This record gives sequence, structure tokens and C-alpha cells, in this order.
Amino acid sequence: QLQLVESGGGLVQPGGSLRLSCAGSGFTLAYYGIGWFRQAPGKEREGISCISNGDDSTYYAGSVKGRFTISRDNAKNTVYLQMNSLKPEDAADYYCAAGLPLRSNLFTTTQQYQYWGQGTQVTVSS
Repeated sequence: QLQLVESGGGLVQPGGSLRLSCAGSGFTLAYYGIGWFRQAPGKEREGISCISNGDDSTYYAGSVKGRFTISRDNAKNTVYLQMNSLKPEDAADYYCAAGLPLRSNLFTTTQQYQYWGQGTQVTVSS
């Protein structure tokens, strides 16, 4: 069974940091482009970052560029999203997704991804 499981969400104060994890089971994440999305209540799901398969190129939406970093650990079959300088507007449910093939110029498009995790909640509040 192919599965993605996110973890690492929680409550953090503005300016704080969190690291989200996306663990794969039943398939090898290194072969897939992996994206991170988020969805706040009443808003559309937003693609915020991806890491390509092959050369591990990384891409970011403008809203998180310079604050978030995506990375892989192939030995652990896991992709991470390091989130620094968190703002209240970063609060959302965060999802990872796997896509193959993944066109990097369309990484924010949900239709590019075949597999999705169930999400982890991030709350940014003092």
C-alpha cells in the first residue's frame, strides 16, 4: 500500500520554527517529485514548495521563499520542510504529495500529484 504520512505540526509562536516530515511507505520517494501544500480554513490549497526527482532541484512559492527549506533523506525515505520565521498567516493544514512525472514549472498544481498524505496542522499564535 502506497502511503505518505506527514508529521511535525503543532503550535508555535510567531517567529518560531518547525520541521515537517513526509515519510513514504510502499514506494521510494527518491523516484518522485515531492511537493508541500497548505490549506487554511476557507482558502484553496496552496502549493508552497517542491523538490524534484533526479537532481533534487528545489522550488518555492513567493510566500515562503527565504523562510522555508525543502530537503530529502533518501535513506529514511523522507522529505522535510524546515519552516523558519513563521507568521500567523502560515497557519494551515500542511500536506505532502508525490508526483511522477513532475513538471517543476507547474509544481503548485495539485493535478500533478498522484499520492497525498493526510496532513498535519500548523498553528502560529502567541
